[in-house]
Amino acid sequence: MANDEAIIKFWNEYKTKQGLTHDNYQAWAFGNTPEMADDLAELVVRGIKTATTSAYELYEKEEPLPQVGEYNIILNGNGEPEAITKTVVTEIVPYNLVTWEHAYHEGEGDRSLTYWRRVHEAFFKQEYAEAGRSFHNEIPCFCEVFEVVYRKQV
Repeated sequence: MANDEAIIKFWNEYKTKQGLTHDNYQAWAFGNTPEMADDLAELVVRGIKTATTSAYELYEKEEPLPQVGEYNIILNGNGEPEAITKTVVTEIVPYNLVTWEHAYHEGEGDRSLTYWRRVHEAFFKQEYAEAGRSFHNEIPCFCEVFEVVYRKQV
């Protein structure tokens, strides 16, 4: 449940500071639980999480893939904005070829590829099952690298 008013205010603050004139952004939360959204948003705010991975095949036909140069407002588990990121790299990579470097930039756990594979395999298996599909080690992954351009002021 996103807080639309807070999201618009947050974007307008950033837009004014940067002299932007457009409203081209997506607002979303990481993960599939409020707790996961909180934890991962905190890693973004702290500058630890600068990458993410999605199951490429599970993007909806009408859902556009992230593009280099796009802005994202990262929400916490309550749907409130925590940070604005700008996408700097995107690529499609088979699951089994995702690199240790990408895993490190995801910023989760001990930042190792072993940890990344363990948590992402469980996450992707659940997502694929919910879509009536089967996970395998060569599923195409949409890997995105971003930079934090604005953080919630406390």
